[in-house]
Amino acid sequence: MTISIKPRERTAIIQSLNAGVVPRIGLHHIQVGRTDEIQAVLSDIAKIKDDCATIRFIIGRYGSGKSFFLNLSRTVALEQKLVVTQADITPDRRLHASNGQARQLYAELMHNMSTKAKPEGGAMVSIVEKWISDLDFTIREEGKDHIEVTKSIYHKLKPLQDLVSGYDFATVVAKYYEGYNSQNEVLQSSSIRWLSGEYSTKTEAYHDLGVRTIINDSTIYDYLKLWGSFVRMAGYQGILINIDEMGVLSHRLNSSQARNANYEMILRILNDSLQGNVKNIGFMFAGIDEFLSDKRRGLMSYEALARRLSENEFAQHGRKDYSGPVIHLENLTPEDTYVLFHNIRNVYAFGDSEKYLIPNEGITAFMNYCAKTLGSEFYMTPGDSVKKFVGFLSVIEQNSQESWQEILNMLPKESNPKQDETDSSELLLKDDDEDELVSMKL
Repeated sequence: MTISIKPRERTAIIQSLNAGVVPRIGLHHIQVGRTDEIQAVLSDIAKIKDDCATIRFIIGRYGSGKSFFLNLSRTVALEQKLVVTQADITPDRRLHASNGQARQLYAELMHNMSTKAKPEGGAMVSIVEKWISDLDFTIREEGKDHIEVTKSIYHKLKPLQDLVSGYDFATVVAKYYEGYNSQNEVLQSSSIRWLSGEYSTKTEAYHDLGVRTIINDSTIYDYLKLWGSFVRMAGYQGILINIDEMGVLSHRLNSSQARNANYEMILRILNDSLQGNVKNIGFMFAGIDEFLSDKRRGLMSYEALARRLSENEFAQHGRKDYSGPVIHLENLTPEDTYVLFHNIRNVYAFGDSEKYLIPNEGITAFMNYCAKTLGSEFYMTPGDSVKKFVGFLSVIEQNSQESWQEILNMLPKESNPKQDETDSSELLLKDDDEDELVSMKL
């Protein structure tokens, strides 16, 4: 059965892949492979729904599909009625800091909060308002007024008050209801600002809301745990938090003290998740191989993390084990790559096989060309391969007067430069005793 592809999905997929980024919608049209890894994610989601917590480290080289895998996991979680939020680590957004960088990460996560009904982000307001409006309707059905609704809010959120910062969280939700009931949009907006971590001073928060605390660098994890419990009360199954570009912590933070402080936060999250100290929340951290394995700057440089994240010695020689927190993304097989290209061709044709830009032998010819010019790199970095194939199809689409064979034959046939220059990293020194560098070729 042919599945038609919506123009909006087609445009988003092609534009994203052409730019070398992951599309946010339509992933199911191009997904291939990763069956075991997705099954591990489904297992994690089931645990989150069963009042547990999970943590995963998605590890792979540049272009291996880490961001794609995070987005695919996001899509699966939304279908399972979880709330999902995601953000990238940058030097200005990280897990631990003292100058607002951790609060910036929290604010980004809140901005990107998604549900199945609002998959593109910005779902925080609807989550809070849905819970409040449902409660308001129930209480008023009993013939009670808004004062009783406010009391009920505090009563319903009492389990949160046992958690760190839970009372302030409940107070601000009650303030949102106060604005909701009186149609005071300023008070509602201030409440959302506070919940989003956008207040930078306690004075401003007290002036607007009457609360004496704000979400700061040292409390973002506490509030993420609160959200895990709150979304469950609001009728969702839990929350999944995806954080990408973790390699920034290991290779762009020059201060070892700053790196270790962030690793300490990761250790805290890891311990809480594995020991059952939190519930209804899952974390997925994606990073390059060096983020995990570098014993000088990566997670393996932090002894407690190195011990907890060490590989199972029995999971070797093709054997897999996803019971631990680390998932290594393996290379796509040539067969998977072929299916991936077939799916991309299908997207270009809106799902109509009569409109394919190239036949099956065209895909095979393109793969043979790339295998000759890129060598093993072609299968090790799906991101680069996909970008090249999308560029190939785009040229065919816009130059219909030429055949795909003509376009492919016009490309240079040189072999992989990385293979040709095996000795080009040699250093050339003077003949005398001085170790002065004359030239270096990379």
